[in-house]
Amino acid sequence: MKYLFAFVSGLFLSLGASAQEVSPDVLIKNVTSEVLEIVRKDKDIQSGNTKKAIDLVEAKVLPNFNFTRMTQLALAREWKKASSAQQKVLTDEFRTLLVRTYSKALTEYKNQTIDFKPFSLKAGETDAKVRTEIKQSGGGKPIPLDYYLEKANSSWKVYDIEVGGISLVTNYRDSFASEVRNNGIDGLIKSLQAKNKASEAIAAKK
Repeated sequence: MKYLFAFVSGLFLSLGASAQEVSPDVLIKNVTSEVLEIVRKDKDIQSGNTKKAIDLVEAKVLPNFNFTRMTQLALAREWKKASSAQQKVLTDEFRTLLVRTYSKALTEYKNQTIDFKPFSLKAGETDAKVRTEIKQSGGGKPIPLDYYLEKANSSWKVYDIEVGGISLVTNYRDSFASEVRNNGIDGLIKSLQAKNKASEAIAAKK
């Protein structure tokens, strides 16, 4: 499930922070089309070049996701137990975890396509849900995919994704809460750091 989350998240990678304001549905459509085109043409990424995939994610994903909000939602009430310094470290480590997971998913892309559902947004709304559907290659059952975005200043940023009705941030919530209960906030930080170091070591070997 985590790599499916990562694949659909990884589709949303390629709109610069200086782009003109567009509606959430147009943003998702434009970025998805651009990213899929990049991956289709990049033989290195398709062949498993993790470093190149990470470079792509690092360059494109950060301006388009609100990682602080994502981390806060993933920790839920445990977030308030962390100091400001701990919250920053948690956000950085969670971001690194997601970026590396996205990168692996990009190397596993297999010609999936995306259908976009009807969208409406009332004037003045700053929170939006963009509904799409993944069509699997080989005729598998389509998978519902929903993006949740919020408007910050003049741009829209993703703060959660649902695949088949399952939220990305709540998918981590139980494990994060369990780690905090057993080992405290510092224990969760160490756990995330260990996972990221392990992923880095695997990528370096490749």
